[in-house]
Amino acid sequence: MIRILVAEDVHIVRDALAALLDIEHDLTVVAQVASGDEIVPTALSTRPDVAIIDVDLPIVDGLSAAEELKAQLPTCRTLILTGLGRPGTLRRALSIPIAGFLLKDTGFDRLAQAIREIAAGRRVVDPQLALTAWDVGETPLSGRELQALRLAAEGAEPPEIAAVMHVSVGTVRNYLTRIVTKLNARNRVDAIRIATEAGWI
Repeated sequence: MIRILVAEDVHIVRDALAALLDIEHDLTVVAQVASGDEIVPTALSTRPDVAIIDVDLPIVDGLSAAEELKAQLPTCRTLILTGLGRPGTLRRALSIPIAGFLLKDTGFDRLAQAIREIAAGRRVVDPQLALTAWDVGETPLSGRELQALRLAAEGAEPPEIAAVMHVSVGTVRNYLTRIVTKLNARNRVDAIRIATEAGWI
């Protein structure tokens, strides 16, 4: 029996997915969570074989949670689901590395098969996403710059970003200036747009 954790913030989607998975003779859902910060502690207590994680989760995004899960519970393999097939997101996911990456409009039969393949040690990536990923380069931004830009995209001002990142406000302003320059953006809002469309944040 393949043990599954489902991480999805939309309640009806999470319940429906869990119910469908539980119908399969070889799959069982052992846990459901609604936010990224719940994934690792729940996985450590329930020991799933596969975690199905939505990219866009509250508090901690799905990819960050998947990375922490990989470090804390390497026996649990991760399948990322997303409604938006941004190639930059796929590149980031594969660098963790996750075991699978599928669009949310994937048919249930394909999803169930992907879970079985992942549990057996294989990787599963939506073929169209894989092809598209070749067309988008790696992000020119450093990890700290990406963190600052993600916080800015969430509406945080430089003092708030500085507090979260444990740096000075001046350092944050330098990050944001470098980001705008590196992305050839007109301003911070344009930089957020460029990075979001590329799937870097």
